[in-house]
Amino acid sequence: FCLFNNVAILARYLQNQHRISKVLIVDWDVHHGNGTQNAFYSDPSVFYFSIHQWPHYPGSGASNEVGQGAGAGFTLNVPMRAGADDQDYINAFTEKLVPAAEKFKPDFVLISAGFDGHQDDPLASMNLTEQGFASMTEIVVELANYHCSGKMISLLEGGYNLQKLPKCVEAHLSVLLKGGATK
Repeated sequence: FCLFNNVAILARYLQNQHRISKVLIVDWDVHHGNGTQNAFYSDPSVFYFSIHQWPHYPGSGASNEVGQGAGAGFTLNVPMRAGADDQDYINAFTEKLVPAAEKFKPDFVLISAGFDGHQDDPLASMNLTEQGFASMTEIVVELANYHCSGKMISLLEGGYNLQKLPKCVEAHLSVLLKGGATK
């Protein structure tokens, strides 16, 4: 879906221009980020976490795709069945992302914030809501606050229901602007 991979370019920019050693990329776009994964598949300085509908376009992102060479173990794919909802995603974040981030200890966090997993999006079959996206954002903000003094950037990826996309982005931004939990 992209000619230039924004999050991959930004990760390298942060490393090369700002001497950021370890970058965690959290990708919750409904499509697996095969370009992001490929950019860092052999690189232990970037941990790539992708949660996505499976099977779904582009067909990559199986749970056994974990990196190679020096990058082995620095890719974590969490394929989700069609119909997965807010709680399924929150469980995956708390059970898989949080421990992986604890082990990796990032210096910077990037989010590939795709909102095409919304229950009303026409390109997928997931059941996420605006609150689900806010909850995922809270978890990632807490990780960034704990590991890297809140250093993070979120990049808008997918979202194709033009009535729901602004509501999802608003829920996401409200958490980012507060710097964490909304409760």
